[in-house]
This record gives sequence, C-alpha cells and structure tokens, in this order.
Amino acid sequence: MADQPCGFLVLDKPAGLTSHACVGRVRRAYGLRRVGHGGTLDPAVTGVLPIALGPATRLLPYLEGDKTYRGVVQLGVRTVSDDLEGEVLSRAAVPALTAADLEAALAAFRGPIQQVPPQVSAVHVDGQRAYARVRQGEQLQLAARPVTVQRLELLGWDAAAGSLELLVRCSAGTYIRALARDLGEALGCGSALAGLRRTEALGFSLEQAVPLERLEQAPLPPLLDPLAALAHLPRRQLDETEQAGWRCGRALAAAAPLEPGQELAAEQPVAVLAPDGNLAGMARANGTGLLQPKLVFNATG
Repeated sequence: MADQPCGFLVLDKPAGLTSHACVGRVRRAYGLRRVGHGGTLDPAVTGVLPIALGPATRLLPYLEGDKTYRGVVQLGVRTVSDDLEGEVLSRAAVPALTAADLEAALAAFRGPIQQVPPQVSAVHVDGQRAYARVRQGEQLQLAARPVTVQRLELLGWDAAAGSLELLVRCSAGTYIRALARDLGEALGCGSALAGLRRTEALGFSLEQAVPLERLEQAPLPPLLDPLAALAHLPRRQLDETEQAGWRCGRALAAAAPLEPGQELAAEQPVAVLAPDGNLAGMARANGTGLLQPKLVFNATG
C-alpha cells in the first residue's frame, strides 16, 4: 500500500459535471488508474463527492452510507425528473401555507419510509437504467423501496415564491428529488427540487472538501488517511507475531476490540491495523471469536 498513493480526496463538486467526469479529472491529475467515487451526484447537484484513490477504492463498501443535504423545493410544479431540470408536466397554484402547515406535512417523511425512485434515475428496470427507458418514451411503474430519513428540518419558507429550504440526513439510496415530489403531492400542489447541495457523505464533510480547480494547481491536495474514513468501525491492531500470518490470510483472534462484556456481532466489519498503526486491511467477525480476513494490503502467498 505504501508503493502507490492510497487515500481519499473529497471534492466539492461543481454543478454541470457528472461524478464520472470528476473521477476522470482526479485520475489524470494523480496519474492513477484505480480511482472511484462513493455516492453519485446528479450533474446539477453540488457538494461532497468522496473519491478513493489506489487501494482505497476497495474500502468504499465499508464506509458509512448516510448522507446529508441542503435543498430547495419549489412548490406548484411537477416535472418528469422531479427537479427543475426536467420537462414540466403541470403547474398549479400554491395554497396559502404557514411554516406550521409545512412542519405537519414533513412529519410523515421522517424515519423509515417507503419511497418510489424518480422516473429519471439510475435504478435498474429489466437490466436497463430507468432514465434510459424514460428517454425512449416509456412511462415506468417503479416499486417503492425502504429508506430512512434521520433528520428532516425546515430551514426556511418563502411564501411569496412558494419555495422552502430543507436539511435532510438520510440513508443510502434515498432520493431527495423523490422526497420533494412526494412533499408536493402531500400538499396538493406538486413540487420539484430546485437546488441541492450535499454537505456530508460516507463520513466526510464539506470542511474536508477541495474545489475541482485545485487539481490544476501544484502541489496536488494531500490525500486523507484511509483510517479517517473508518472511524465508525472497531479496530484490531496486530502485534509483530501476527503480521506475517495476517498477510498470508490467516484468521485472527478478535482480541476484544469492544468494551468489556460486549461481543462482535457476526459479519461485523473490523479495521485491522499493522503494528505501526497503519491500515493493514479489513476483516469480518465470524461470531465465534475470530476475525476472517476480507481485504489484506501487501498480501503474501
């Protein structure tokens, strides 16, 4: 892992670029082929886009899935894509609403909910992306999926403009466009997402983000230590006698990485550290006191 760059770069993605295009810019800037992103952002959406470089790409499945957004919802309009980028389907008068009315409507969208993804989305339908089928003229009936909205706060309400600002913290797979659409349906006038900025994703925040323009300047932004993205997981540090066995793929004793009296649940991911404190790989608890290697950096044999 020390032979090549390994870590995370958090971009503050600008509007107008796809997440894939941002990955291409990072790949060229750092001269690496192994680059991937965590959590696609629509081209119009700005904010936190975590990028994994080198071996850190293999850590993406272990990162926290929750994300936080600030968004503006425009009432009185329905579109094919559930945001203002899409073709307008209908317009309606916005009823006289107070902040209390909005709070009452928002209550139904907090906690575990069932959400139908937008028609224009990357959801697979019979082996094809939903947005591709919509572009071919199809009208899709997508199935609702379980998602969780941990926080949903009304930050502002402009009654004259019929627009409101929301803060949303949600699980992976939640569509803020669909939330905007469904809120409009609940209020009886329709609505669409007018703007969106992601402020947190995969354990990273805007405070750690750098603008895309920094990739054109020297020196390049330093990469964040992979361990910074794994702070939510228990850790197990190897001693000198265990390191060779770990690199050969041998299971480890769990060594009680949690508080006394607690046990690791089966399939719990654990970050494994080398004796020098650097990340040596990832393991999963097997429920019987052992950690099975799942990802070994600098493996031998």
